[in-house]
Amino acid sequence: MTSEHNTRLTALRAALKSRGLDGFLIPRADEHLGEYVPKSAERLEFITGFSGSAGLAIVLPAIAAVFSDGRYTLQLEQQTDPALWERLHMSETKPEAWLAQHAKGLAIGYDPWMLSADSLARFAATKMVATKTNPVDEIWAGRPAQPSAPAVPHPEIFTGESSSAKRARLGNALREAGQDAAILSDPASLAWLFNIRGADVEFTPIALGFALLFADSTATLFMSGEKLPPGTRAHLGPDVALAERAALPAALASLAGRTVRYDPAAMPVWFKTTLEAAGAKIAEGPDPVALPRALKNPVEQAGARAAHRRDGAAMVRFLAWLAKAAPMGAQSEISAAEALLGERAGEHNFKGESFPAISGAGEHGAIIHYRVTPESNRPIRPNEVYLIDSGGQYLDGTTDITRTIWTGPGPAPDLVREHVTRVLAGHIALAQMLFPEGVAGAHIDAFARAALWQAGLDYDHGTGHGVGSYLSVHEGPASISRAAKPVALQAGMILSNEPGFYLPGAYGIRLENLVLVQPADFPPQTRKFLCFETLTLAPFDRALINPALLTAPALEWLNAYHARVYAELSPSLPAGARDWLAAATAKI
Repeated sequence: MTSEHNTRLTALRAALKSRGLDGFLIPRADEHLGEYVPKSAERLEFITGFSGSAGLAIVLPAIAAVFSDGRYTLQLEQQTDPALWERLHMSETKPEAWLAQHAKGLAIGYDPWMLSADSLARFAATKMVATKTNPVDEIWAGRPAQPSAPAVPHPEIFTGESSSAKRARLGNALREAGQDAAILSDPASLAWLFNIRGADVEFTPIALGFALLFADSTATLFMSGEKLPPGTRAHLGPDVALAERAALPAALASLAGRTVRYDPAAMPVWFKTTLEAAGAKIAEGPDPVALPRALKNPVEQAGARAAHRRDGAAMVRFLAWLAKAAPMGAQSEISAAEALLGERAGEHNFKGESFPAISGAGEHGAIIHYRVTPESNRPIRPNEVYLIDSGGQYLDGTTDITRTIWTGPGPAPDLVREHVTRVLAGHIALAQMLFPEGVAGAHIDAFARAALWQAGLDYDHGTGHGVGSYLSVHEGPASISRAAKPVALQAGMILSNEPGFYLPGAYGIRLENLVLVQPADFPPQTRKFLCFETLTLAPFDRALINPALLTAPALEWLNAYHARVYAELSPSLPAGARDWLAAATAKI
């Protein structure tokens, strides 16, 4: 690794020098600025070796640094060479502050397709120079080709609303705001608005492209023609014009004098500078699709419940198998993940995993976003903690579940049971919440941490993220996180509930269900209240629960949840798994 990445870093510095640049920013991003990128856009991994889903590298003539967040602290240390890279936590050391300190008087390049306007503005203290092409691509021999999977229609039996109806109501919203058009750069927004799905990135069924949505409800979809077979073209209809990506500059130039909505936090700054050069009026605002996409309609909600029942049955069959296999010590992180995938694969409407399974035994579980490889794979040993975080993509819904398991056959240590039970207490506290309309995830995050805080413990990640409908397993705009911009939770949103605790070098704990925000069945006093409907169906490991650490209401919730899991899943299970589930969900 050292020589390979040293060679690449040396080549990049030479390429920068030839352009008259002293440094360069390399975010983990593609032109859509989302979490999910094709292999051809993994520039950060190519240069540094770091494969996490969030990060940024800064290369200067004599030094270089790579930044990520608390999910990837251990992974960053394992995958990058300290002789080449200073490894930094981006919350503790801001990249813009580091650059301002080390790049005084230097010209720093950036790709205007890889940074949003807001991200670029944070580097205002440094001389920043936009590049026409990306210098990393110049030195990347054997760079993977751009993906070309076809975009396919997603039927209304799953979406619950036609594309024309979606465009009509969003076009009306643009008119009411006095806007003529809106830029759409998030492929998930295209997928939702046009009722299409694709296969351009792993685990997330999106087709890469851009779009302009107009106030008259028409749209232009900028997507490679080879990705649009006749059936998809017919599905899109006459009110959606089709164009290649190369037509984008001319299309934006034609908007001179018109008011165009642009999201400075989530869209490439290229759009902003191009619109300004064309003489368009920019109306800053969030992607108009983001919130409507997050508010699942009744058909999508019903689909999510159905998908979670099937996913739960697969999970229970896996857990029943693991309960017998784990104490024998013959399984590994990879074999267990493959066994779970095998159980899901037989379920109706299953299309693949929603992300690479995080299958971490012992100390690997403490790596929050651990991804097992043939090199890191290790046995799942008896009498240790095993964490499995996984999910499925189904035509009617997207799932994401984490369970923490004691492998046995002996009893779990008291301290481990205490840690798990405190995490469970936080999970239950969130699941039980009643909260008024207008409350955001940032306002309730602490409820999931309180039991841990009482013992001087915490976890370095958010408590919940939004989840799409056969789309991204991480979806905005809402989340449950103290670090996030507050976005009010609304009925129809699906989010995760996943507190955790991680003891480096020993074990990791995370307990995750997906929840659906619903109107509370609660007599209104002065305002309306909301609550969470738990969608995920799978038991929590009794071997890791100390009921003495749970309040009576929490224990009542746990027993009621387990009873529901058994009632909903047992009819579809084979006898062996059904018997195991009966014991796993017995009243505590």
